Amino acid sequence: MKICDLVESNFCKILYFLDKAKDERVDLVCFPEMALTGYNIELLQSQNLNHIISDFLEQISKKCKEYSICSIIGHPFRQEEKLLNRATVIFPTGESLKYDKIHPTELEKKIFSQGEETLVFEFKQKRFGIAICRDQNFYEIFKKYKEAGCSGVFILAAHFYSPKEARWKIDKNRAIPITRAVENGYFVFLANAVGPHLNMISLGHSLIVDGDGCVVCEADEAGEYLLTVEI
Repeated sequence: MKICDLVESNFCKILYFLDKAKDERVDLVCFPEMALTGYNIELLQSQNLNHIISDFLEQISKKCKEYSICSIIGHPFRQEEKLLNRATVIFPTGESLKYDKIHPTELEKKIFSQGEETLVFEFKQKRFGIAICRDQNFYEIFKKYKEAGCSGVFILAAHFYSPKEARWKIDKNRAIPITRAVENGYFVFLANAVGPHLNMISLGHSLIVDGDGCVVCEADEAGEYLLTVEI
């Protein structure tokens, strides 16, 4: 999914993919890191941030209920004095759960506080875990999800770099989800942003890999796709 500074545009893109998921009878959809807002500095500093985010999440929740779809949405959220990089799991019932990125990058640490807890959620009699971007580097997170009996882990990512760095990091950011899947014997679902943002670029390559390390499906570096698998 392409991400921009305009929340309304990102919101419309999310609705588009929820419509597509409904048409393809997909039950659970994961969007990239910060998919709802992008890294809009003005919005991140706004005192109305939570109000704006909550309004859009409520509209997404209504659509999830209408379509009987569970969705995972990446967005910022302010909790007391902390700004968090968050993933919200929205169930068709209207209930929700949250996960906050545990390992922000050095650049992100200037803006975001780190989360503290992993998250296991259950949907359609299966358990899943969540990680956000750089969290994928830390094996112990994924081991916890294996011990919790998860069938898979969703990684929300926004691998924005300078064009040259983005090119050489494709292999690294592709290899880590595959490694985590093989180490733990479960599915890993990588939802990465694609395209330019803040004078940087993310070269996609979202993928789904099974517990044997087989890449079931993979996006290219420029397109926007709904990747699917039956588990």
